[in-house]
This record gives sequence, structure tokens and C-alpha cells, in this order.
Amino acid sequence: MTTNTPRSEVLRYTAFSSDPEGGNPAGVVLDASALGDDDMLAVAAELGYSESAFLTAPPEGLDGPKGRVFTIRYFSPKAEVPFCGHATVAAAIALAERIGPGELVFSTPAGTVPVAVTEEGGTVRATLTSVEPRIEEISDADLAEALAALDWPAGDLDPAFPPRIAFAGARHLVLAAATRARLAELSYDFARLEALMHRLDLTTVQLVWRESAEVFHVRDPFPVGGVVEDPATGAAAAAFGAYARELGLVPEDAVLRLRQGEDLGRPGELTVTLRAGDPRVRVSGAGARIG
Repeated sequence: MTTNTPRSEVLRYTAFSSDPEGGNPAGVVLDASALGDDDMLAVAAELGYSESAFLTAPPEGLDGPKGRVFTIRYFSPKAEVPFCGHATVAAAIALAERIGPGELVFSTPAGTVPVAVTEEGGTVRATLTSVEPRIEEISDADLAEALAALDWPAGDLDPAFPPRIAFAGARHLVLAAATRARLAELSYDFARLEALMHRLDLTTVQLVWRESAEVFHVRDPFPVGGVVEDPATGAAAAAFGAYARELGLVPEDAVLRLRQGEDLGRPGELTVTLRAGDPRVRVSGAGARIG
């Protein structure tokens, strides 16, 4: 176990898989106090991962276990993002390997995000609790533009899952495919989708296909971050859980399994937990150090 991480050392972890070859890789800097915004963006761009996490001292007044409270920021290769689930999980697991499992509290640009880290049988898992989510409709014109950019005919959508924009720390457009084959065929107009997403302030487009009552396959185009596709997307998983509950597609108390990354050769699994009476969404997964 590493005990003293040099200042600004860049660690590499994967989230939502216990296999370093699966899940979504993230850069993690546990002490970014010496880095400015341009430095953090440069680190993220050099790594080329969809996001990297940068930790500094917590703001005054943020409650949490002593020595386990942090400020965290997220950068894609192109820009800062308000919240990133997989980089949160990666950072939490990196911390747990150094200060032990337990409760952590992160101050993010989107709000306060508690994370619980556990270890069982050699597998470390982190569970984040989202900020309070919200759901909004998308106009017919914007939906038509999204489908055109994706080259998805409207008839290929699952009518049981109405298109919506969902937020649980970041904004995501949720679109449901009627078939697994439709989800597997992802070849889109990068610039056109990126322009729409900037206009609507979207972080990803959450594409889903329902395998069963509790199992979904998902993919997340991420052109605004400078990558074609995000391999496992915790923020979108939280947003989707809120979306599915609000529209009555799943019970108020539910545990959903989201399978992502299979089409990229980086399979991972995200567990989404919904609790009646609590609007927040919990997203959990395993993680592992890369290299």
C-alpha cells in the first residue's frame, strides 16, 4: 500500500470494473494544490481519458470524517466538467488504498457528493450519492437534431422510454433504443452532435436498451469532452436512475444494473440504487489501479 503520494503525481485507475482492462479509466491527482486550471487541463489532455480528477483541500465548513473530506474537480481533454461519476469512484478507490475504506465527502462543482468505500474479498467498491436530480423535456426540434446527428430513425426508439434531459450533477439526454442491434450500431456525426450538446449544455447522450426489468445496456457519446464514447459513465447512470424512477419505469425502491463498455471491449457494470423517500441516486462499482 502506498502511503506518501508525491505532489501532483498522476495515478491511473479504472472504475466500474475490477479488471484494469475493463471499465472506464481516469487520471487521479490526489494533491493538485500546485496545479492551476491550465495545468489540470494539460494533464487531462495528455492522458486522453474521458475525465481526470484533481483533489485539493476542502472548503471551510464542509462536514465529514477528519482527513477524509476533499475538493474535487474534473477535466476532460477539452474542458472542465461539473461532475464525473467514474472519476469520483476512481479517486475514492485511490484514496481508500492509502487511508483505508470508509466514508469520504467530496465538494464538487455540482454540489456535495458523499462516497462510501468498502473492501470485500480483495475487491474494492465505491458508492457515490448524487446531488438531487431533476428531469426536463426536450423540444421536438432538438430531439430531431439529436437523432439526425446520431443517424437514428425515430422509429428505432423504444416508445416506452420518452426522450428527456436528466440531471444528477451533469445534464444528459436519455434516448432508448428499441433493440440491442440499434444500440450496437453507433456511428454518428461528431461535430453536429457536439454543437447540439454545447447548445443544450449536455455532458453526454445516454443511449439505453432494456434487457430486463432491472438490467440495461448503455452507451454514452461524449464529443464535448473530445472523445467519441465514454466507456462507463457514473454521472449518466445517476441521471438515468432518476429519469427511470420519475417516469415510473422502475419502482421507487429499485436496484438497477447498467452494463456499459461491451461494444468498446472495456466491459463494466454500474449498480444504480433508488430509495423511496430519497430523491438522490446511488451509483456503485468496483475499481482497480492501472499499471
